Amino acid sequence: MKKTIYTITDMHCANCAMHLESLEDILPGVRAIEASYHTGRMSIEYDETCLSEAEILAAIQKKGYTALQA
Repeated sequence: MKKTIYTITDMHCANCAMHLESLEDILPGVRAIEASYHTGRMSIEYDETCLSEAEILAAIQKKGYTALQA
């Protein structure tokens, strides 16, 4: 398992955080996602043999947000 923290530049409210946390349901190998609009960060714990960082970043972008590795 790998844990990565991203800064999400376009997250402005609790609904945005919930929207990002819903990635847990669609990305394979994700164990947990926690997003906080207060800090503007999202942490994701995932199995790197099932999912790459590029796939995570693409999924975040598809949801309409910009992510930078913190």
